[in-house]
Amino acid sequence: MKGKQLQEMENIESAYHSLLQPSADLVADIAAIEGDILILGVGGKMGPGLATLARQAVDLAGISKRIIGVSRFSEPGLQDRLNGEGIETIGADLLEDGQLQALPEAGNVLYLAGTKFGTRGNEPFTWAMNTYLPGRVAEKYKRSNIVVFSTGNVYPLTPVIRGGAAEDCSPGPIGEYAQSCLGRERLFQYSAAKYNTPLLIYRLNYANDTSYGVLLEIAKSVRARRPIDLGMGNVNVIWQGDANEIAIRSLRHCTVPAKILNVTGPETLSVRWLAEQFGRLFQIDPEFINEEHPDSLLSNAAESFRLFGYPKTPLKKMMELLVEWLNQGGKILNKDTHFQERKGKY
Repeated sequence: MKGKQLQEMENIESAYHSLLQPSADLVADIAAIEGDILILGVGGKMGPGLATLARQAVDLAGISKRIIGVSRFSEPGLQDRLNGEGIETIGADLLEDGQLQALPEAGNVLYLAGTKFGTRGNEPFTWAMNTYLPGRVAEKYKRSNIVVFSTGNVYPLTPVIRGGAAEDCSPGPIGEYAQSCLGRERLFQYSAAKYNTPLLIYRLNYANDTSYGVLLEIAKSVRARRPIDLGMGNVNVIWQGDANEIAIRSLRHCTVPAKILNVTGPETLSVRWLAEQFGRLFQIDPEFINEEHPDSLLSNAAESFRLFGYPKTPLKKMMELLVEWLNQGGKILNKDTHFQERKGKY
């Protein structure tokens, strides 16, 4: 990079990291959480940021608490980076029962392990990761508080005019990925009821960062002048940093029987409107294919807002940061959310 470009990228990265700092509420909550925090699946999209946020909050609270991250660590350098940040790491394949049973006990577990991308054609592995493994983990950590990452995909498509499915909406998973995720929930619920394990099921859609997410996919398509598919005409989004903060704070809200919590942003967003807004920022007229349906995969997160307040990162700030990130050639992941999928074939 030339000097000016390098300075601009440094400014963007500084703005990005400012959106990832622990809030005073998180610091207060983590000080009130008893016991260490174990993150299973720390090597995924959200895990590293989650672990870093927890470690920073512990340090700011001035308390002693271990943050332990478990993963196969297939990404080069990630384990060393997390160790350097004061996070204890353990390399393990959770599907290998001997390795699972050898993991340390912890008062609090954040369960992020699972699979989505490329599940079509690999359904047995999907069910092993998303349903079989949760049963084994629930048994192993029956004496811990557990926050289980799930997904809004367990809901059916709902009419846009309803504003999204609330937690009392009956599940209606479409396709094997979503079905396996409901299986994950059911296995944890079964074990929690059997052993009186405090549990919170964290139904998230859709987390966004500079490297992945629905917003990035729409922005990339607009910038590349690729048509935007309007088949799933409306979405919910939330900044990954805010989603991670809510996940950690949710450890204080695990209950018996299990609590279900939708986590997303407050807006029901039009995909067409998002593309048009990105078009203005890029000075490009977006192209569209297909037409909006009257229903979409949407969640109502009013209960989350009652517990934690509204997410602190506004939509337009996310969008503006993404445009600058793309313009400066920032690093992105090639893992699409497939948010346009209406038949559950991921």
